[in-house]
Amino acid sequence: QIFSKFGYVLKIVMFNKNNQFQALLQYADAMNAYYAKMSLDGQSIYSGCCTLRIDFSKLTSLKVKYNNDKSRDFTRIDLPFGDGQRPMDASLAAAFGLPVPAVPGALGSLTITPSAVSGQIPAVTGIPGNSVLLVSNLNPEAITPYGLFILFGVYGNVHRVKIMFKKRGIALVQMADATQAQLAINHLNGQRLYGRVMHTTLSKYQTIQLPREGQEDKGLTKDYSNSPLHRFKNPGSRNCQNIFPPSATLHLSNIPPSVTVDDLKNLFASKGSTVKAFRFFQNDCKMGLIQLGSVEEAVHALIELHNHDFGENHHLRVSFSKSTI
Repeated sequence: QIFSKFGYVLKIVMFNKNNQFQALLQYADAMNAYYAKMSLDGQSIYSGCCTLRIDFSKLTSLKVKYNNDKSRDFTRIDLPFGDGQRPMDASLAAAFGLPVPAVPGALGSLTITPSAVSGQIPAVTGIPGNSVLLVSNLNPEAITPYGLFILFGVYGNVHRVKIMFKKRGIALVQMADATQAQLAINHLNGQRLYGRVMHTTLSKYQTIQLPREGQEDKGLTKDYSNSPLHRFKNPGSRNCQNIFPPSATLHLSNIPPSVTVDDLKNLFASKGSTVKAFRFFQNDCKMGLIQLGSVEEAVHALIELHNHDFGENHHLRVSFSKSTI
């Protein structure tokens, strides 16, 4: 239930090792494993317990002989249960997608956003497998297609954005795939943006239609599918491993040598940010951390300053940091 939110799970094997209950889980696609690790590592399955620690395994494939409480191959319903054990029951039915009741309090039935209760993961609603998001309760005075493109682009490659012509507080955001869409929901649903708490869920639409020629749109629908600003062009790149929830501390990179601490502080202050602290990385002055007054300020600063042109062919890269100063 938990890991299927990030892609098709092929096999799971569970075992005890070093007095710890562990599991090996194989996805159909390596990118799904990246996104699952980035989203779930350090999260709790139940409030305050069962905190997940996730690493990539050295194994390239799992061998599963039995479908039982310790191992499953979700591609083969024909495997035996094992020596003299009971036949397929409700828990196995659940594993093969058959309906079973939700466990109260378990992650699968949670409907809380990560910002409401930190460390818990929200439930999925809408059309599973859809890559189009419905984003609502936006501030119509401040929001732009470009702003949504930059913010949602932290969690995947945004192909299209549409702000509703008659309801400017609602938008559709089309991600490259369903995994990226789910990642954006996990991290952005419940975040404050321009003074409002943003709601992010899966849309009933499968794609965003571009306006027909001559159709009045006022620039509210934009296609970004060929944008050079996509962060995840190379599967498995460092960007895929550095996906974090919105935080008051931002990670800055691609800073030219001529730019000083004061230059950066003034740049962020000019966009309305309260700069609490800044430091360059010890061994790399192209990178640094800047701590702002709140998470919402950091979200606004990221939208305003990601890709900021310093000249000398240096464009600032801004992402959320997992560490504080």
